[in-house]
Amino acid sequence: MTVYTQVGALKAQLTTGQRLMGLDVGTKTVGLALTDVMGIIATPMETMFRTKFMKDAEILRAMVIEHDVGGLIVGLPISMDGTEGPRCQGVRQFVENLLGVFDIPVAFWDERLSTSAVERILIGQADMSRKKRKAVVDKAAAAYILQGAMDAAG
Repeated sequence: MTVYTQVGALKAQLTTGQRLMGLDVGTKTVGLALTDVMGIIATPMETMFRTKFMKDAEILRAMVIEHDVGGLIVGLPISMDGTEGPRCQGVRQFVENLLGVFDIPVAFWDERLSTSAVERILIGQADMSRKKRKAVVDKAAAAYILQGAMDAAG
């Protein structure tokens, strides 16, 4: 199990053609995003509705294999004051449990305001209804997190 503190370190260990997958872990859903093979652009992939953990882990494992994912960028919902509350603990526990099922490098990324930023974009630029936003916001937030991490890592 490898958890990186820096996204750049995770990116540096990828082999040619491997992708990064972004996760926006919620209590009911996990938003998923994927980079292109060049590691430049993050694209929303899907929103996975959580069920039993082992089933969710196997679905994620299959996606990692299918898309040749070499590492995960997981959004960490840090509070506005910079502290880690119960939501962060839940995300860290999800990742720890996931790494007990299969081994993949992981880096956490501060996701403060990612969902609200995505919702502003969907309302303002896409003029999307609340029902339509609900269907895409988690995977769009995962892409926002993944793109932010990749851009920061260079």
